[in-house]
Amino acid sequence: MPAPDPAAAAQKSAIADVQDIYRELEERPLARDCIRRTTCCQFHRTGKIPQLTRGEALVAAKALRASGRKTLPTRSDGACPLLDPVTSGCLIYNARPFGCRTHFCAAAGGTYPRERVIDLIRRLEETDQHLGGDGSHPLNQAIDAALATKR
Repeated sequence: MPAPDPAAAAQKSAIADVQDIYRELEERPLARDCIRRTTCCQFHRTGKIPQLTRGEALVAAKALRASGRKTLPTRSDGACPLLDPVTSGCLIYNARPFGCRTHFCAAAGGTYPRERVIDLIRRLEETDQHLGGDGSHPLNQAIDAALATKR
C-alpha cells in the first residue's frame, strides 16, 4: 500500500475548511438581493477582480474539473472566465470564491461590511498559510495555479 501523500491530504483538508467558511457565510443574516445580474462579473467594466487564497483556488479548480473542464476558459471581452458566454451563468456558482459571495454589486446590497466577515477572511488566510500560500492572487492566476497541481 502506498504511503499517504501529505500534500494531497493538506489540499483535501483545505478544501473542506474553505467549504465550511462558505457555508458559514451563507448562514449569516446579511440582507442580500442577488439575482445574478452578473454585473460584478464584468471585470473590464468594474475594474475589480476577485482575489483568491490558495484554498479558494483549490475549491474553484475542483468545481471546474467537476464541470468537465481541465483549464480555465478564456474570454476576450474582459469578463470573468467563469462566466458562461452562452448561459451568462457562473460555471462554478456553488463553489464561487469568497469575493464573489461578498461582492460589491450596489444593486444586490453593496459590499459586505468587513467587520461582519473579518473572522472568515482570517480563516481563509490561515488555510492559505497552512498550504504554504503567499496570500491572495487574482482569480485567473490563482485558479490556473490550482489547476496545475495534482488533485
